[in-house]
Amino acid sequence: MPAGQVQPHAHEPDGGGANHRRPQSPPSLPAEVVPAFAPPESEDEESWVWSQIKAEARRDADAEPALASFLYATVLSHPSLPRSISFHLANKLCSSTLLSTLLYDLFLASFTAHPSLRAAVVADLLAARSRDPACVGFSQCLLNFKGFLAIQAHRVSHVLWAQHRRPLALALQSRVADVFAVDIHPAAVVGKGILLDHATGVVIGETAVVGDNVSILHHVTLGGTGKAVGDRHPKIGDGVLIGAGATILGNVKIGAGAKIGAGSVVLIDVPARNTAVGNPARLIGRKNGEAEKDEDMPGESMDHTSFIRQWSDYTI
Repeated sequence: MPAGQVQPHAHEPDGGGANHRRPQSPPSLPAEVVPAFAPPESEDEESWVWSQIKAEARRDADAEPALASFLYATVLSHPSLPRSISFHLANKLCSSTLLSTLLYDLFLASFTAHPSLRAAVVADLLAARSRDPACVGFSQCLLNFKGFLAIQAHRVSHVLWAQHRRPLALALQSRVADVFAVDIHPAAVVGKGILLDHATGVVIGETAVVGDNVSILHHVTLGGTGKAVGDRHPKIGDGVLIGAGATILGNVKIGAGAKIGAGSVVLIDVPARNTAVGNPARLIGRKNGEAEKDEDMPGESMDHTSFIRQWSDYTI
């Protein structure tokens, strides 16, 4: 194992033994920084997802001996999902000067102190498994999906930013950008149930807000319009779907359940349940101006083209 990397833990209870290093819990944060989710439901889901991950890892280790050591070190040697993901992120993001031991303690302390971060991890795993047909298991997402890993690292950097540990938050942002090619400012607010599909080239600016159950494809930019300071980045509502290569600039609002077509450049607000396509983007509303009651949110259905059926003026 390369110097500086975290050694996997042997099987042990979460409390550990006398020599076990216990992470120091950071101070609690206001609800608006780390929103609370229902603990009973979150705990049940976390336990179930973790059991699925371990079962998949055992299966894959048996089927592919070349991966057995990796799967043991990253999944099977850990007693909980927070420890596993902290270990994995630490070894992904470490460098010769930012040691994985430091990062492991940092990640684990944040996940331990803030149950809502763990709930968001689970929600993101469930989102990837249900929305991405290429995702064949929870363990695949945990171990190999860089969009998922980048979002979890961002959640920790966001906590650090809120605690005024900003140099460390920015250092973590830089490592995420270097390793995963995903650049999310630590101050950006990101909800739960997020899917960054493929993820390469995603940029999310400092004052951006991304709601719950949003799906974003590769090379999407949520950016500003110049060098002005202040609230200058997009606000993305719940259940929004943003296609590959889309660019949304300025303090514009994308309403819940909206779709942004691939390659679009959006400079204006997009109402809820509407679709914006083109460069510059134009709105393609509905004939009746309303969503069908039984229609799924685009961020969850991943349906990029259903709006075509609604409009007779669509031509190629």
